[in-house]
Amino acid sequence: MPDLYPWLRPLLFATDPEFAHHLALAGLDVAASAGLARLVAPRVPDAPVEAMGIRFPHRVGLAAGLDKNAAHLAGLATLGFGFLEAGTVTPRAQPGNPRPRMFRLVEARALINRLGFNNEGVERFVANVERSGYRGVLGINIGKNFDTPNDRAADDYVACLRAVHAHASYVTVNVSSPNTQGLRDLQTEEALGQLLGRIVRERDELAQRHGRRVPLAVKIAPDLDADAVRAIARLLVRHRIDGAIATNTTVARDGVAGLPHAVEQGGLSGAPLRERATAVLRTLAGSLDGALPIIGVGGILSGDDAREKIAAGATLVQLYTGLIYRGPGLVAECARALARV
Repeated sequence: MPDLYPWLRPLLFATDPEFAHHLALAGLDVAASAGLARLVAPRVPDAPVEAMGIRFPHRVGLAAGLDKNAAHLAGLATLGFGFLEAGTVTPRAQPGNPRPRMFRLVEARALINRLGFNNEGVERFVANVERSGYRGVLGINIGKNFDTPNDRAADDYVACLRAVHAHASYVTVNVSSPNTQGLRDLQTEEALGQLLGRIVRERDELAQRHGRRVPLAVKIAPDLDADAVRAIARLLVRHRIDGAIATNTTVARDGVAGLPHAVEQGGLSGAPLRERATAVLRTLAGSLDGALPIIGVGGILSGDDAREKIAAGATLVQLYTGLIYRGPGLVAECARALARV
């Protein structure tokens, strides 16, 4: 089938990045509902893999952040992903940071965003999941509201876990976004240990009550030093966490200095993040020594980039910014590359 994205990208890139984001998702929804999306979707190999007690059709998934409200699952499912991760969702709706808050760095194939967990709240999120009819592997990424102090952050995570438990294949605890003030402080050894202890107790109580154990993953930042990554690895094992995601966006500006928008505040994603994210992934994998699986994310814009994540210790990978620059064909390219590893 022909790849239409090279024709569509100039039109999308001529508009504001956040508007283009919503426009593309709306168009995908229309194409999916009309049955057109599947006609042009590239074929993706069936290469199942087991991780976190879940059977994934193949190793390539969608990263959190693109569908914050789980409002586009049916459309995104037509692109051939092995799994989708929606969110980040918080207990209460919140608007996020003021606009403009998303910027393209086209020369570097990168984005900077400071969206700030903008979402419609967990009640609306769950209703969207129920309406979607999506039956594939669904990760749900949860966070805290911006005005919830860190010493009460566990209340927000637990509230979200309870709300999404029945609908999630796995739940990701997001403590690594740079766009909610103070959130990354939850990655310190003491704070993360207390947070995970509370969330794991809730996970186990929900499993006993409902007869269904939902795996937990923790998403970490690419800006941690090796000692901090090793400390997190020990905590993940100690608290019986089921998986890790490495990594979120970075506050560093490696490879983009001097480019338009490079000085904007927020998290940098895309090609310049690849090496930094892979280095953290490699350190985490070495520290875990196979104790739990890792999802590698950050800077994947080709099948070779995806293979690099697997070689560094990942079991699965996720895409986001690469989709914006390469289009849906990237999903199949990465899936084909990883079907051979």
